[in-house]
Amino acid sequence: MKRFFDTIKHIFSIEELRNKIFYTLGLLAVYRIGSFILLPGVSPDAVSSVQNGGGGLMGIFDMFAGGAFNRASIFALGIMPYISASIFMQLLAMAVPYFQKLQKEGDSGRRKVTQYTRLLAVGVAILQGSAYVKFLTTTMGAGITMSPFMFWLSTTIILCAGTIFVMWLGEKITDRGLGNGSSLLIMSGIISSLPSSLWAEMQSKMSGSGGGVLIFFLEIIFLIGVVIFTIMLVQGTRKIPVQYAKRIVGNKQYGGVRQYIPLKVNISGVMPIIFAQAFLFIPSTIIQFFPNTINQNGFISKLADYTSFPHALFTFLLVMAFTYFYTALIVNPTQMADDLKRNNGFIPGVKPGKSTGDYIDTIMSRITLPGSMLLAVIAIMPAFAGIIGINSQFAYFFGGTSLLILVSVVLDTLQQIETHLLNRHYDGLTTTGTKIKGRNALPNM
Repeated sequence: MKRFFDTIKHIFSIEELRNKIFYTLGLLAVYRIGSFILLPGVSPDAVSSVQNGGGGLMGIFDMFAGGAFNRASIFALGIMPYISASIFMQLLAMAVPYFQKLQKEGDSGRRKVTQYTRLLAVGVAILQGSAYVKFLTTTMGAGITMSPFMFWLSTTIILCAGTIFVMWLGEKITDRGLGNGSSLLIMSGIISSLPSSLWAEMQSKMSGSGGGVLIFFLEIIFLIGVVIFTIMLVQGTRKIPVQYAKRIVGNKQYGGVRQYIPLKVNISGVMPIIFAQAFLFIPSTIIQFFPNTINQNGFISKLADYTSFPHALFTFLLVMAFTYFYTALIVNPTQMADDLKRNNGFIPGVKPGKSTGDYIDTIMSRITLPGSMLLAVIAIMPAFAGIIGINSQFAYFFGGTSLLILVSVVLDTLQQIETHLLNRHYDGLTTTGTKIKGRNALPNM
């Protein structure tokens, strides 16, 4: 306990780190306050009808927005339009030669890609804003106090402006704060819904047919187990031994230093689940536009229900497929082999050049298979939680994107704090020699 308080004292004794923490918390507070500001033309008494219509996949979207979606807030779309635009730009960078060239142009190319992403995010916000207006008019009815056209025009503009402002907050956190801005904004929304979800689950279990304290206690143990499993998946590595040859000055002989290439079991992070859910949001969108023509027991409705077997099966297969796709996008075995060759390095027992690239590709394919299956299991874990009787709000925390974002962002932020401590010659956050290994859960802003 003493070491814990000493670490906290060291953290706040470093002026730069202290300023970063307070700056980040301040901008997160601005974001949370904005999520409670109601859209013009919406009656406060009618907001409860929106909350009743925000289940299923819409509930997941609302959790990412920190409840702003169900509250009809000016930040109802949150930062999700930018995330969607970032995903689309990554796909374009893989398929379109022009964007591939931009990524290879260094800082100037990345600035152009960022500008295109921002413009695309505005377009996505306009489309999602129009769909949100349709959702509000369908669920509220008389709760809209404006004419339909003026409500659509004003709401779409305000939602678009809100998304741009949230993007700016994320960029400022990334530039001057602590951690990745977009990831922290989403994480703050997820954490904000945890107390109410936990309280609702406890109340349901304390009711006459809920099962009592024992069942609730077992659910908490199960959640802790899933969190530990997710941390192991995020931090898991497979090390390839590499011999780096070093010339000894004077006698022109070569010595060697054994090092390793760490390959992540889950190198793609949370992106495959985000890709899969982006596809599975389409049925929910179709239902919102055609609520009276879609069969409630039909295939499209089942795809929109996260507890149904078709939704779980499609999610499992899509996550596995996108894991391989995203791994191929960010890992280039040929480039890794060329870098080793240029640095006089080699893998013992493997010829430099093409053979090394093929070997790394084989190892990466082998460890990606179990990694993709484990990631897919985490993605459908909320479905199992919902089937055994856990309420939908609390079930989202048992896996899927929410848990991976929480684990990844926390580890990444702790890693940055530990780096600041070690650079000032303080002890790190861990008592052993193991370093905290994190990753950005979402695309950098």
